[in-house]
Amino acid sequence: MTLTRKGKTPMPTNVERSRWGLHSIRDAFTNPKYGPVIVTGLLLIGMFIYGMSQYRGFNDPQIVVNLLIDNAHLVVLAVGMTFVILTAGIDLSVGAVLALATMMTASLAQSGLPAGVIIPIILIATTGLGFLVGIMVHYFDIQPFIATLAAMFLARGLCYVISAKSISIDAPFFTVLGQTRLTFLGLSVTPSVIVAVVVVIIAVIVLRYTRFGRTVYAIGGSEQSAQLMGLPVARTKVLVYAISGFCSGLAGVLYTFYTLSGYALTAVGTELDAIAAVVIGGTLLTGGYGSVLGSVLGVLVLGTIQTLITFDGSLTSWWTKIFIGALLLIFIVLQKILTLRRA
Repeated sequence: MTLTRKGKTPMPTNVERSRWGLHSIRDAFTNPKYGPVIVTGLLLIGMFIYGMSQYRGFNDPQIVVNLLIDNAHLVVLAVGMTFVILTAGIDLSVGAVLALATMMTASLAQSGLPAGVIIPIILIATTGLGFLVGIMVHYFDIQPFIATLAAMFLARGLCYVISAKSISIDAPFFTVLGQTRLTFLGLSVTPSVIVAVVVVIIAVIVLRYTRFGRTVYAIGGSEQSAQLMGLPVARTKVLVYAISGFCSGLAGVLYTFYTLSGYALTAVGTELDAIAAVVIGGTLLTGGYGSVLGSVLGVLVLGTIQTLITFDGSLTSWWTKIFIGALLLIFIVLQKILTLRRA
């Protein structure tokens, strides 16, 4: 028997290591799952670096917390919208349902009902509306755009049925929560921010670690394939719109803490802000790819644009819409390029 001496495995050279590193970075940027989220994160960091270099006081950590305080309701809306868009759907009713929730809250609070009764009523009503929208979308095969447009008009109309005027809220529960500031690590935080963070954590767990979450992604990837695999497509699609309705109602309750009033014209166009935040956060409009954390980054980007314009002082608030529109176009083109490369 002849023994042969086994040679040592050659160690990768520095050049090979650097090539491997470059390939890994390129794969991360060109992956439709991670690429847009990374770009959004880098954009947010770049905006903060620009703000800190241009404006005094922009490096205060409270600026970031204030973004969450001002946009806690939008974070919750974006969470619900992420579920819907992941299934390749859309929900145009979230802004009107938010307004309906504020009107119902204000009206019921004026009638003397306690908050422990009002809030469950709001959440059940808005979840039920989302549930009906989901049934229209799946069982009656109505396009999500049309079904949610009808829900939007219905909710906005119900706001005017309750009252055409603004209704103030002076119930102790809402005024106390609206004025409460909690100190955490030297930063001032409102209860609405804590609620929004809890909603985000629950949504991340549901989407990543449950069968329901995996089904949501599967429907967005290919609804026909999901049905062939025996996944509960019908139940999941209906529940996704119910979740969006629940988030809209909860966002409305948080908004009443912020404004202490209900008004029929509240949150006009907020549904477009929620869609923009989700898309800028990396969720594909065609479904199948995206994350809740990306949507939160998208909300922070929108809020940072508004903050930069406020610090600048020479631009009107309409420039916020212009910048958001430009970013939205850039991210949609980026999504198209990434999906075409993968295809």
